[in-house]
Amino acid sequence: MAARTSQALKRTPLYDRHVAAGAKLVPFAGWEMPVQYAGIREEHISVRTDCGVFDVSHMGQIETAGPQAGELLQRLLSNDVSKLQVGGAQYSVLCREDGGVLDDLFSYRLAPDRYLTVTNAANHDKDLTWFHAHAAEFDAEVTNAHERYAMLAVQGPRAREIVQSIADAPLPARMTTATRTIAGREALVCGTGYTGEDGVEVLAAPENAAPLWDELLRRGAVPAGLAARDTLRLEVCFHLYGNDLMEERGPIEAGLGWCCKEDTGFIGSDAVRAVREQGPKEKLVPFKLTGPGIARQGNPVIGGGEVTSGTLSPCLGIGIGMAYVPAGHAEAGTELQIDVRGKRRPAAVATKPLYSKE
Repeated sequence: MAARTSQALKRTPLYDRHVAAGAKLVPFAGWEMPVQYAGIREEHISVRTDCGVFDVSHMGQIETAGPQAGELLQRLLSNDVSKLQVGGAQYSVLCREDGGVLDDLFSYRLAPDRYLTVTNAANHDKDLTWFHAHAAEFDAEVTNAHERYAMLAVQGPRAREIVQSIADAPLPARMTTATRTIAGREALVCGTGYTGEDGVEVLAAPENAAPLWDELLRRGAVPAGLAARDTLRLEVCFHLYGNDLMEERGPIEAGLGWCCKEDTGFIGSDAVRAVREQGPKEKLVPFKLTGPGIARQGNPVIGGGEVTSGTLSPCLGIGIGMAYVPAGHAEAGTELQIDVRGKRRPAAVATKPLYSKE
């Protein structure tokens, strides 16, 4: 049974590199992925203080092209796609008609009529079906581009320095993208990331992923797994789909109203507008435990609400997380009690980000 399950899992082009590096491999969204190498804390601190590299080739890519590609994405995505310049990057959510969140996405405008949207791995097929279902109304073509790319996230204070040392031209600034030659091979370099540190995400042809990985490690980047990626993103309060975002809740409740431009008429915009105007009944808040313990996803908040993400912060040394709570309990400083396996753990609503170098 275990063997059959393992065979059914997809593997990235860097699978052999992970095995050689002694990674602990686990099933994740249908993929066999490295959860850690040397250890979660070591990898986390490497990204905060130096440079780490993540294999995120399990993420999906959808290309939208054609004369009305922009109009199609404007209908689908919550942000104002008309403001996205060629070479720009934009964060948005994909909503149902009732405002429930189907996914959160990054879109890059590669040319006037060509866009690349990166999806969460577990949602890729669902998102692709949703894109195709709505494309019929527009003069635009939607293509599953996942097979074209491997994706590496190089993050940390030295990330740009390391990638720049093997690049043929200056790297794109934050929230922009450009084609560059990296270690002698063409790649799409994006000034984005999921750690709260500076860095880039590199989308390369699958056959170029291993040589690029080897060169980054040779120049000092430390391999980092999904567990460190999770602790890093949680310290800076970045959302994780399936934890903090879901179809049953909308973007206003999740604190993502800033990327929702209802006047564009995106699918679900009327529902999102209604919640914004009425005020959400619950809000996603960051919290810090004020005593011992670590809260985890699903732990109830006494008096209403639930934890959606929780961990021990490697940088703060305390339990941290995010939780949906009644709107009246969402103000920073509000004391909470979280039921952690039958024990009440004291916590307090905090401000974003939970960790900052300043």
